[in-house]
Amino acid sequence: MSRLILVLGDQLTEEIAALREADRGSDVVVMAEVADEASYVPHHPKKIAFLFAAMRKFAARLKEDGWDVRYTRLDDDDNAGSITGELLRRAEETGASEIIATEPGEWRLIEALGEMPLTVRMIEDNRFLASHAEFDDWAEDRKELRMEWFYRQMRRKTGYLMDGEDPEGGKWNYDHDNRKPAPGDVDFSGPMQFTPDEVVEEVLDLVEKRFGDNFGTLRPFWFATEPGQARRALSHFISGGLAKFGDFQDAMLEKDNFLSHSVLSMYINAGLLDWREVCDAVQAAYDAGDVPLNAAEGFIRQIIGWREYMRGIYYREGPDYTRRNVLNHQRKLPWFYWGGETDMNCIAHAVAETRDEAYAHHIQRLMVTGNFALLAGIDPAEVHEWYLAVYADAYEWVEAPNVIGMSQFADGGIVGSKPYISSGNYIAKMSDYCGGCAYDVKQKTGEGACPFNLLYWAFMERHRERFEKNPRMAQMYRTWDRMDEAKRETVLSEAEDFLERMSRGDRV
Repeated sequence: MSRLILVLGDQLTEEIAALREADRGSDVVVMAEVADEASYVPHHPKKIAFLFAAMRKFAARLKEDGWDVRYTRLDDDDNAGSITGELLRRAEETGASEIIATEPGEWRLIEALGEMPLTVRMIEDNRFLASHAEFDDWAEDRKELRMEWFYRQMRRKTGYLMDGEDPEGGKWNYDHDNRKPAPGDVDFSGPMQFTPDEVVEEVLDLVEKRFGDNFGTLRPFWFATEPGQARRALSHFISGGLAKFGDFQDAMLEKDNFLSHSVLSMYINAGLLDWREVCDAVQAAYDAGDVPLNAAEGFIRQIIGWREYMRGIYYREGPDYTRRNVLNHQRKLPWFYWGGETDMNCIAHAVAETRDEAYAHHIQRLMVTGNFALLAGIDPAEVHEWYLAVYADAYEWVEAPNVIGMSQFADGGIVGSKPYISSGNYIAKMSDYCGGCAYDVKQKTGEGACPFNLLYWAFMERHRERFEKNPRMAQMYRTWDRMDEAKRETVLSEAEDFLERMSRGDRV
C-alpha cells in the first residue's frame, strides 16, 4: 500500500529526509498551498509568493523525475485549507494509512501532525549539521549555553577555517574586526535579482488578489525560486560581496538596503540552497585568497554557529518558548511597525525596507526595531509575531530564538548574557540614519531628545533589580548613579511621557 510523503513549503530539496525514505514507485508526494499556513500570521506578500512559486517549480521537478505528486493550489475548489486536511483528503483518495513527514520547523505544525488519526512517522530534518541529540549532549550540564562554545565545536566537526586542531589565523572569532561604521559607498551591486517567469507571474497575480491587504510590497518581485537561480545568487555574492561583508556587516545606510549582505538565508531555509555548498564556496574563496579571513569567518559563523545554535535552542526549549516574557513587558506593538508614520528615522527606514523587500539585515532587526521594542517594553509575543510575519527568511525555529531570546531577552538569558540594548549613540555610530532624523541623537533630554536615549535609561532603572549585578551592565548603572538626581528624574519623566503618547497613538 502506498504511503503519503509530506513535503512542506520550506523543505524544497530532493534530499529532504521524507523523500529519502520514500519509494518512488509506490508512494505519493503531498504538497499543498493552504490558507492555514499562509495566514496564521499576516505574512509578507513577497514571502508567500516566494514559497508558492518555489513549491510549484519543485513539484514539477519531482513529477518530471517520476514521482506521483498530488499538488493542491490555494485556489483549487477542493482545497481543505490546512496541511492536515489535505493529508486526510489525499489518504481517502489513495487509500494510504501512513504518512512520512520531515519534522516541521514550528511546534504548531508538529503538534497538529501528531494529533492526526493516521500513522505519522516524523523524521528529523537532515538539512542541519547538528542533530537534536548532538545539541542536547553539548548543552547537558552547562550553566550557560553560549553560542561561541557551540560554534567552536561545529568548526572542529566540519574543518571549516581550521589549521589542524587550531582555528585559521589563531583566533576563533573575528567579530571585533567586523564592526566598522557605515562606509561612504558600497561597491557591491546587491543580491542577484531575477525577472519573474510565467510560473512566478501567475503566483504574483494570485497573491495580489488574496493577500493584497497584507503589510508589504509585492512588486517588483526579484527572488530566486529554483535551485539554479539560488546558486547563481550565491556565486554573485561570493565574487562581489563577501570580501567586504565582514568589515561592514553591522553598518546601515539609508540609500543602500543590502550593502555587502548575501540575502541568501531565505534560499537556505526553504531548501533551494544547502548550507554545505554555501560554506564550501566561502571556504574556497578564502583558500584562493579572494576574501579576507574576517569576512569568511564572519559568514561561516552565521551558518554553522548562529543558525545551528538557534535551531538547537528552539527544539530544546519546547513549544512554550514563544510565550516567555520574564521582563513582563505588556505594551502593544506600535502602529509604526506596520508602516505608520514616525519621526524616528531609523525605525522609519528599517520598517520601510522591511515593507519593500521582506528583508532587513541582522543589525537593523536587532539594534533598531528589536532594540526599540525592548526599551519600550513591548509584549515579546507581539514582537515575535511581527518578525515571523514580515521577513521572507523567517520560520519559527530560527526566528523565535533570535527574537524571544537574543532580541527581547524574554527567555531570561538562555541565548544572551545581557539584553541587547543601546542608546541612540550606537545607531549614530553604525549608520547615517541620525543625520536626517527629527530627533537629535546628541540630545539627552528636552524637546527633540532622541527617544532611544530616554528609553535606554528608563529600561535600566525599570529592571535594575535584575541587571545591576550583571558584570556587563554594572558600569552603566554606575554612570546612571553619578547623574544629578534632577536629571535622572527628568529622563524618567520624559521617557514615560513618550511611551504614553506612543500608546495613545500620537505621532512620535
